Amino acid sequence: MRLIPKEVSALHLGIFERPGYEPFFNRLLGVPVGGCQGASSGQEAEVAARQRKEARQRVVTIDGPSGAGKSTAARLLAQRLGYLYVDTGAMYRAVALAAERTLVSPEDDAALGALCAGLDLKLEPEAGALKVYLAGEDVTGEIRRPEISSLASAVSARRAVREALWRLQRELGRQGQAVFEGRDTGTVVLPGARWKFFLTAAPEVRAKRRFNELAAKGLAVSLAAVEAEMAARDAADSGRALAPLRPAEDAVIIDSSGLEAAQVVARMFEVIGRDGDAA
Repeated sequence: MRLIPKEVSALHLGIFERPGYEPFFNRLLGVPVGGCQGASSGQEAEVAARQRKEARQRVVTIDGPSGAGKSTAARLLAQRLGYLYVDTGAMYRAVALAAERTLVSPEDDAALGALCAGLDLKLEPEAGALKVYLAGEDVTGEIRRPEISSLASAVSARRAVREALWRLQRELGRQGQAVFEGRDTGTVVLPGARWKFFLTAAPEVRAKRRFNELAAKGLAVSLAAVEAEMAARDAADSGRALAPLRPAEDAVIIDSSGLEAAQVVARMFEVIGRDGDAA
């Protein structure tokens, strides 16, 4: 099976049907993102300015490093609010997997741009979880391999990849009523989001969570290897010039080290509830 068939010339996002979103998502299934021909830095500033000028969107962003509990918290919060859940990290992992399979170097911007231009990507909630499909193949488990985590960090530092996915993510954000999870959703993708959170935890706690997650999936990894991989990714994500991992200036920072997922969500919901405009 050809992962990137010639006839596919757009990046697609498949989302489940929900009241008020059907027309938009039906249209989005064919929206082109233009591969490496993304917005210039001036256009990026214009996007951010327009978002800040518009009425603050009923959008939640949850950023933070791996193992901080972003995915679980984002899914639970989206369910509680009745919002759409958008896992931006899964998008970058899918691009990384496609690059691995097609032998595209994470340093080859032209090839990455072409890869994004021809990528058939779908994210579909199923049975309370988010399924990721590449060209119709379920790769939900594949994109969580440690090797793909490292490669995702590398490809996400390339402007060709970021611009392709930013455009799609911003289009989703403009519709409102969504919870975005990632590393730059509150700082770069949706600076006009109404509620921003940055979730963190002690390194040893994050590594243990990640180790347990991988072990539960039957992957043979050591805790030491997970700790090393996580430290390397933290350094890469925080130190990159393009969209580094950091809290937005107006983000609420939550340390989840000693908290259960339900407690984290309760704190977020309390912040949102004080605003009184989540519906």
